[in-house]
Amino acid sequence: MNDSPGWATPGSAPSDGQEAAIPRPSAPQDGGAPTGQWSPEQPPPGQWSPPSNPGNRPPAPGWGGGPQRPDWGMKPPAAKPGVIPLRPLGLGEILDGSVSALRAHWRTALGFSLAVSVVVQVAVTLMQRYLLPKPTTVDPNATGTEALRQASESARTTLLSLAPASLLTMIATLFTASIVTVVISRSVLGRPVTLSDAWAEARPRILPLIGLTLLVALIAATVMTVGVGPGLLVGAEAGAALALLGFTAACVVILWLQVSLALAAPALMLERQGVRAALRRSAKLVRGAWWRTFGILALTYLLVFLVSFLVSIPFGVVAVIADGTDISEFFESGGPSLGWPFLIITGIGEVVVSTLLYPFVAGVMALLYVDQRIRREALDLDLARAAGLPGHAPDTPRS
Repeated sequence: MNDSPGWATPGSAPSDGQEAAIPRPSAPQDGGAPTGQWSPEQPPPGQWSPPSNPGNRPPAPGWGGGPQRPDWGMKPPAAKPGVIPLRPLGLGEILDGSVSALRAHWRTALGFSLAVSVVVQVAVTLMQRYLLPKPTTVDPNATGTEALRQASESARTTLLSLAPASLLTMIATLFTASIVTVVISRSVLGRPVTLSDAWAEARPRILPLIGLTLLVALIAATVMTVGVGPGLLVGAEAGAALALLGFTAACVVILWLQVSLALAAPALMLERQGVRAALRRSAKLVRGAWWRTFGILALTYLLVFLVSFLVSIPFGVVAVIADGTDISEFFESGGPSLGWPFLIITGIGEVVVSTLLYPFVAGVMALLYVDQRIRREALDLDLARAAGLPGHAPDTPRS
């Protein structure tokens, strides 16, 4: 955020050795013992007793039978100016914080996500109906060269069909993530945010965010090519085994990279970092917490998959019934000929899923970034000062 020093400057923990001076007790005015020192006249050991209780007054707190004093060793609860407490977060707090932020700013986050999802889904539906090639027919009885040719043709057609929709979905996800990241940054401080404010802050970072996403995808494609390429060049059975081994190793490396670079987008948005600097920041923040980051992301995407699956089933059933398509046609080699009712109803289901889930994932990423900075850089102190909490006001110069 523009007015929060904790976002723009990484590593904003307080400097060492800058503790506030503690006032020393002054000497008493009556010539007695200095304040803070014991009196020279002390009772013998073991003979001291509580003061008497004239008038049978109720016992003071802390004495026998009365209410107990509070446990002075307990830490006070962390301040919570917004959707999360300003301290290291647990898994439930990260997930709940994302939902709470979207619920508090649903007009901004979900409204924008709905608009983007509708535009993208309309474009995808039109391409599926008029532009994209239909699935090729594969003969299950084909063998040898003919079977290989048909399999290659089917794979090529499938990739051509998925590529435009995947590209549009990626762009929609980036736009949604940029807005939601700004919403989360304001929600942490308990500040309101409008769509115009969020867009004004996110707009300059859209192109760098697209470049970051394309660079990460290019890195993953390069790793996969290096892993599988040698096996494909060798050919035969040995080449197939080598390609399988390379594919497995490439998947492991890509998974490690995806988790290590998962916080690059929030760093790019909130710290105004460049693409390469954001990648380095993400790797630094995740270092030493890879497994924790992986677990949170794995659970998040598992929840996304389950919700998407549960929402898509009823829309899919209604679409098949409305389109009059026989279920057996889905298992035929060429697939069914999908009509407008099927495309429209399934498209509505996709809009519902993307409107709800894309902002949720973006919110989890942003809060995971905030949590890692709190743990490693004491960002909670900067956030408390930015929120104007009592006792965290910026230091003023002495006169």
